[in-house]
Amino acid sequence: MNAGWRPRDVQAELEGADVRPERREKYKTKKPLGRRRLGTLTGDVTDATIRRLTELGHITEVVAELKSGKEATAYVARGPSGSVLLKLYREFEARSFKNDAIYREGQTVTDERAARAMTARSKKGLEMLQASWVNAEYAHLWTLWAAGLSVPEPLVGPRPIDYGETSPAVLMRLIGTEDEPAPRLSDARLDGEQARSAWDQSLDGMAGLLRLGYAHGDYSTYNLLWWENTVTIIDFPQLTTRANPNFSELLRRDAQSLVTSFRRHGVQADPETVLREVQRRAQGPAPEPRLRLP
Repeated sequence: MNAGWRPRDVQAELEGADVRPERREKYKTKKPLGRRRLGTLTGDVTDATIRRLTELGHITEVVAELKSGKEATAYVARGPSGSVLLKLYREFEARSFKNDAIYREGQTVTDERAARAMTARSKKGLEMLQASWVNAEYAHLWTLWAAGLSVPEPLVGPRPIDYGETSPAVLMRLIGTEDEPAPRLSDARLDGEQARSAWDQSLDGMAGLLRLGYAHGDYSTYNLLWWENTVTIIDFPQLTTRANPNFSELLRRDAQSLVTSFRRHGVQADPETVLREVQRRAQGPAPEPRLRLP
C-alpha cells in the first residue's frame, strides 16, 4: 500500500459545493429525513436514495432493516455481487449525535464560505457536513480494507467521484448472512476461549488503526462484529488522525471504552496498561495489504 495515501481532505470533498444562502421560508418548511422504515424504502413510491442506488446498479433489493442508531439505520440489501450492508445516514437535523466538532478539529477547510456555512450550521452547511461525514466513512473504509485490517469491504469506489454519488448511503459487504447477520460483540455469547481470542483480536485491531495514524473515536464492543470467531471493526466516519489536537484523548478514550465494554465477557484490564500494549503492538509488523490505492 502507498504509505503516503490518506483520506481526502475535507476541502476536497467540498470542492465545487454551492454555499449560497437559501430562502429562509424553504428551510423552515423542509422536514429533515431521519430513520426510514423498510416500507418507505420499498413501497409503491420508492425512496429517492434507494431509487438512485438501484439505477446506478449498486443494489437490486432492500431485504430487511437490521439496526437503527443515533446517526444512521442499517439495512440488509442485495446487489450484483451478493449480500450488502446498506447504511443510510439521517440528515444532520434529524440526528441525535451532533457534537462532531471534537473529531473535525485539525481538518482544514480553505474555502471561507464553506467554513462559515459549516460553522453556522446553515442549510447548505449541514448538507456539506453530511456529505463530508458520509464520504469520510468511505475513504476510511477503503484505507483500512486496502491495508489488510479486519473491516467490511467497501462496495463503491475507491474513487471519491464514485462513492460521492451514493450519499447519504454507504454500501459495504455484509458480514454474516442475510438470515444471520453478524452480531455486535456486545451482543454475542462467548465462552472463555472465545472471549480471550476476541480480546486479543480487538487489541490488534486498535493497534492496526494506530499504526496507520488513526484513533477510532468510538472503539468498543458496540462497534465490533463477531462472526466465525473473527472480530470485524465497523463505524468509521469519526476516525481522526494525529493532526487532531484531541488525538491522544480520543485514543485513551478508546482504550477505556474497550476495557469497559469487554467486562461483560469476563475480561478485566487496566485502560492505561491496554493503551501501552496497543502502542507496543502498533510498532510490530503490519498485515498483508489487500490493494494498492492511488
